[in-house]
Amino acid sequence: MGWTSVSSGGGGHANEDHVAVFEQGHVADIVVLDGATSVASRNYIDHQAGDVAWFVRRFSAAFGDALTGRCPQEQAVRTALEAVRTDFHWHTAGLAVPVYAWPIAAMTWIRILPGHGASELIVYCLGDCKTLLLRPDGSVQDLDPWVNPQEAVLQKAIAALAGEGVGDPAERRERLLPMLRRRREEQNTAPMPQSLCLMPAGSFAARRYSVRAESGAVLLVMTDGFYRLVHPYGLHSDASLARGCARDGLDAMLAGLRAHEHAAGAGTDLAVKQADDASAVVWRFD
Repeated sequence: MGWTSVSSGGGGHANEDHVAVFEQGHVADIVVLDGATSVASRNYIDHQAGDVAWFVRRFSAAFGDALTGRCPQEQAVRTALEAVRTDFHWHTAGLAVPVYAWPIAAMTWIRILPGHGASELIVYCLGDCKTLLLRPDGSVQDLDPWVNPQEAVLQKAIAALAGEGVGDPAERRERLLPMLRRRREEQNTAPMPQSLCLMPAGSFAARRYSVRAESGAVLLVMTDGFYRLVHPYGLHSDASLARGCARDGLDAMLAGLRAHEHAAGAGTDLAVKQADDASAVVWRFD
């Protein structure tokens, strides 16, 4: 078995994605984190890279420590968050940090358990990262076919602004900011959070799956910025994206993504950000 990864900032700020692979004995854990861009007016912890980049990297380090300590799967997330939360409180002591400034992230975590002829994949998903499995027969399976309902709300708001003649990305973001801040407060205070957050009010509403991957299969785990190749840009289907990553490599696919965005200004009419951070991991079941 072997794996490769890629992670690229979208420009304008530090990379708020983070990917990590933890291997212990015969068990491997793939973690892909996509930090939600801050909607605060300032950073409270990391004034250079930003609080969101700090959050995903600090969580990844704490999560690796929890796995090394052989925490049960769900407890590993809680244990890591406790460490991150302690650091957050220490860094922000005496500061009035609004709830909308608390960092959050999407997270897909896949535990790989090898077996005879096939591996078992234990999949844990919060938020809108994407996971595709290219099987030896050439078929491609979306392991988490979840659609973020908030995306439709955002697209409707962007379309309304476009109807008013608001095309400048900076002006558009400023107009959307009150809505984005209300949404971030909801995500941070939800009774069953759907995103990785600092202070969950209850159990995470994680989507969980168990899948078998045969020898010869290829697993592709990515943030939604990398998945823009499929949606909304339409340069690939799920199948052609998975096959292209397996055949040509992640760097080549990332280069195609950035070239498209640079040439066409691809995100201008589709999203708050013209170019997003993009990260992916490919794992081959040889």
